Amino acid sequence: MEEQNNNQPRIIGYDPYTGEPRYAQPESAQPAAAPEPPAATALPATPSHGPHAAYGTHTAASIEHAKPAKAKAAGGSKNFLVSFVGAALACLLVCTGYHFLFGSSKAATVSLGAGSSESIAVKGEDTTLAEAVAAKCTPSVGCIYVYAQQSANSYFGLGMNNNSGSQTLTQSSLGSGVVLNNDGYMVTNYHVVEGAAALKVSLGGEEYDAELVGSDESSDLAVIKLKDAKNLTPIALGDSDALTIGEWVMTIGSPFGLEQSVATGIVSATSRSQIMNNSSSSYYGSGETTVYVNLIQTDAAINPGNSGGALVNANGELIGINTLITSYSGNYSGVGFAIPVNYAVSVAKQIIAGETPSHAQLGVSLVSVTDSIAKRYNLPVKSGAYISSVSTGGAADKAGLKVGDIVVKFDSKNITSSSELMIAVREKNPGDTATVTVNRDGKEESVQVTLGSDADKSNISGNLLQQNNSL
Repeated sequence: MEEQNNNQPRIIGYDPYTGEPRYAQPESAQPAAAPEPPAATALPATPSHGPHAAYGTHTAASIEHAKPAKAKAAGGSKNFLVSFVGAALACLLVCTGYHFLFGSSKAATVSLGAGSSESIAVKGEDTTLAEAVAAKCTPSVGCIYVYAQQSANSYFGLGMNNNSGSQTLTQSSLGSGVVLNNDGYMVTNYHVVEGAAALKVSLGGEEYDAELVGSDESSDLAVIKLKDAKNLTPIALGDSDALTIGEWVMTIGSPFGLEQSVATGIVSATSRSQIMNNSSSSYYGSGETTVYVNLIQTDAAINPGNSGGALVNANGELIGINTLITSYSGNYSGVGFAIPVNYAVSVAKQIIAGETPSHAQLGVSLVSVTDSIAKRYNLPVKSGAYISSVSTGGAADKAGLKVGDIVVKFDSKNITSSSELMIAVREKNPGDTATVTVNRDGKEESVQVTLGSDADKSNISGNLLQQNNSL
């Protein structure tokens, strides 16, 4: 990204059609200055996870991460394009599902969230509901500044080192995070801290160094821990399973670096699911696939910098972690999404307990069946998920699924593409049993499949129709 003159409006996005930059409107409130970068001597390591490959298509109104990526301290953002679910495209994937681990004895020992939550009662005309909720919740939401390594004498990014070969840290992006307990644990999005060499957190007027505890890229969640944390205010936890459409909500975060900004709206919808192929949507993504299951849709403003921040209800309880927006421009357009808190907290518990979050696995490679593919290969159905390979000893293999089977139903859900099957599996836990209905040689058959876990590393063979993925 080109250097920006501080006297010029900040570039906050790019038009997806013309490529022209979009500028921020003049504002009286300016983003808080980024903290001084931490010393480059003690840099936290970033854990990595095995790939879960999947592909989708882009739509005109793309879904994007809500944080600036590779942004300089002066501002600026790049768009993260994400696919809508349900588009037909040939793809190679290992079907995986999120493991809800509420029953884990190890994870259950971690106490997260405020010990109790006082009900908010608005009395008189001097205090509004928004004011009361903001007063309760803003102390629990901080701004995360992400720093990347850069050669001390680098010139236009060419990495020209000085004689000592020293490295400096430069702010590369920012996002938000939510305090989970007094020990300094915060939950945020993986894409906020992705690629970080060091982290700083601004919270309650204090600045903290922070370290990455762990992450689950396939769920877009991460946990960081503040160093020498004191007098923290853990957020109260709500129940995302109890949400109703039309319910009042508030987003809290640091859009464009404007710390502790709030916006109000309603729950527009629930149970929205999306798949994001990071290799095509991120400028520095690892190629891991992120599957968002049962997202909360809201019209409360979510903008770059809000990612990892809080979505709270009228009682000031955390119900979601803000993460995605649907937008033509890359900025707020009235449709945003949050990861349900029940999902997010259970992942955080696993990470804090030292566990690697696990996901259900079907053990197959798939191709989305489209009308053109069906005609070309003389398939018996015009839609579904074609099994192009089966992992030996995996869940599908044990259940008797075969290459050439076309999955048309998973439990009670009709399957018209590999993306739909991936999301359906994602909603299950390892060890769960599902009824998989396939079209085999023109006839439908149903089999019972006990899903495996990606903790069991199996070799998944390649996509047999990969050379035809343009069909």
